Amino acid sequence: MPEKKPFYGWWVVAASFVTFGLSVGLPYYNMPFFYDYFAKSYGWARSEITLGFPLAAILTLWVGPVLVPKLSPRRSILIGTGLTFLAFAGFSQMGGNLTVYYALWFIYTMGYILSGPIPHQVIVSHWFRKRRGFSMGIVYIGVAVGASLGTLLVKGITPPHDPNAFHTTMLVVGLCMFLAWPVALFIHKDKPSDLGQFADGASEAPPDVKVESHSFGYLLRNYAFWLLLIGSFCSIGSIGAVNFHMKFVFQDQGFKEQAVRDAVWAAANIAILISSVVGRVFIGAMADKLNMKWVMFGTYFLVAGTIPVLLLVAPPGTPWLFAVLFGLAMGADYMLIPLMAARQFGVNSLARAMAIILPVNTIGQTWFPQLVSVLREQSPNYTIPLYTVFALAMVGALAIFLLPARGVDNK
Repeated sequence: MPEKKPFYGWWVVAASFVTFGLSVGLPYYNMPFFYDYFAKSYGWARSEITLGFPLAAILTLWVGPVLVPKLSPRRSILIGTGLTFLAFAGFSQMGGNLTVYYALWFIYTMGYILSGPIPHQVIVSHWFRKRRGFSMGIVYIGVAVGASLGTLLVKGITPPHDPNAFHTTMLVVGLCMFLAWPVALFIHKDKPSDLGQFADGASEAPPDVKVESHSFGYLLRNYAFWLLLIGSFCSIGSIGAVNFHMKFVFQDQGFKEQAVRDAVWAAANIAILISSVVGRVFIGAMADKLNMKWVMFGTYFLVAGTIPVLLLVAPPGTPWLFAVLFGLAMGADYMLIPLMAARQFGVNSLARAMAIILPVNTIGQTWFPQLVSVLREQSPNYTIPLYTVFALAMVGALAIFLLPARGVDNK
């Protein structure tokens, strides 16, 4: 009898930790660092700066349903990181032409959809069932690590006294995408069956693998799918609004000097990302043990609760309380969506479900910041814009509250 091979799933987790951190953590969470530089260098308004991602989100709605189910996760990561490089290389060379800026956002968003959450969620969900939440939490820590290291990178190599230095920094961010290629090519494996194994290293396939993949039509007729879609849309949109506007909020709250504002933003961002690590591991483990609906509801409620705390930030202090609470909520928020989708509809339907959910969530995380930009231009401060986001975040928590407690993948 041949000797049983060691379970390969933890190698997949390690590989996903790296590629997810590079494809999402580094570019997405550090793009807002450059927004005030765009404003100073090109004279763009806040609403013009934040409009690029929302426009691209609408124009790339087709990418998820059309391309994601046809590509293997490994191939999707390779293509997506290549597109992200092209986008950041373009950002580094662009002038003040907004049309070019928006076109580059289109390229970036395609890269984000193809190499971001979906392929990593699908890979991990196929390799794990009993410890799916814990393993997904570890993978999402890669995003926090990639974002934190990226924050140190962009702040470290961008002199605040040189208004044009950010061009080189953006090119460096783009070149970092190629670090994901050898990991995707030589370490990632799409499914346990590629190596003759089963999820969790079991001796047979878990029950949810045998559940037939549902069609897009089935998902769209299912009320639980719509509740998950609405809930995640509102919560992710609220997080996006905070991430995109945090530096501008600090500016309005009294952090006027560029160097001071850069330092406070970097400290808060790193604190958020470190706190998100705790959120991902703890909430991921809780999702494996407790009723996932209530875990998700509590997380979404916390997202809403952190928004008023942001309005209390003022110099000379660093917003540690806000950063820690927001990081805990943000860390678990993104991660719970694929876990709930797999639980409700089965792992074989995860790619299709997330092919709809992720692009719609991307609209939320990009148009919520745009809504805040427009409201801020009509308001004396951020109070009305952020309390509008707070109300929408509460709608998201309510939608999760109404979800059925059990789905296809029951323990």
